[in-house]
Amino acid sequence: MASLAQLQQMRADLEAARYSGERRLRDANGQEVEYRSDAELRRALSAINSEIARMSGVSRTISYPVTSKGL
Repeated sequence: MASLAQLQQMRADLEAARYSGERRLRDANGQEVEYRSDAELRRALSAINSEIARMSGVSRTISYPVTSKGL
């Protein structure tokens, strides 16, 4: 499994590719990966972000609204 620093670098590379319009990326091992669509890039980013959050110990905050009738 990749380290936190490696995942953060992968995320930066994917974001740069996505916003520049690139569809081909070369990873740290020298392998070339071609994404077919922006949606596929977005899913890859989402997966990496989830893994970074898991490794960082960041949990999602869930808030529930409390309402009353005002009586």
